Amino acid sequence: MRIVEQSADLIGLMNPFFNLGEEVLGCHGNPEYLIERAGRVCYKSEDRITATSSTEFIRKLNKLQHHSVLEHSCASIRIVTDRGISHELVRHRLASYSMESTRYVNYSKEKHGGGDIQFILPIDLLPEQKERVLESYRLAEYGYNEAIKSGCTQQQARDLLPNGLKTELVMTCNFREWLHFLKLRTAPAAHPKMQVLARLIQDILVEVAPTVFNPQEGT
Repeated sequence: MRIVEQSADLIGLMNPFFNLGEEVLGCHGNPEYLIERAGRVCYKSEDRITATSSTEFIRKLNKLQHHSVLEHSCASIRIVTDRGISHELVRHRLASYSMESTRYVNYSKEKHGGGDIQFILPIDLLPEQKERVLESYRLAEYGYNEAIKSGCTQQQARDLLPNGLKTELVMTCNFREWLHFLKLRTAPAAHPKMQVLARLIQDILVEVAPTVFNPQEGT
């Protein structure tokens, strides 16, 4: 048994394409430029694009609540979490998902850990609580491996694994949906483990598109 932490990594970003003669210094690879490039079509003001104009343009979009323009840029993030949190993630319907399958992954095989199954602990456990959870994970791991040895398929044996089982998925959203996701999942009412994951994702998105995802920058 192995205990792992949640994580999030950016693996894909919608970037602007430049026609010949249209390159703007400093805008290559900038998803906020793509938002501006698309949004200025509404006002036929493309001639006002500069290397720094996207910041003010996005601030105006936010002020006008013209958020549909944010949908032109997307980000794909690889997420490591547990099965319980993954079920909450996929409730965000305006997203695309590719997820590790417990039907087809055999955790007893060497390439998947050789029976050394990975789990993610609940947050803020007291020492006695932690030991009880760890013991439950050990029993689940033992039961799964024994079921596989007895001839069960992985889709049969997976019923013995808990919500704390580590899983991986790629989640792709446009920026407007990522904003909606962050609003819901960083809120105090969100599951504590989801709040941690959402803040990891927020840090990534603030870095790649600070005007969109940093409230102080976007006002």
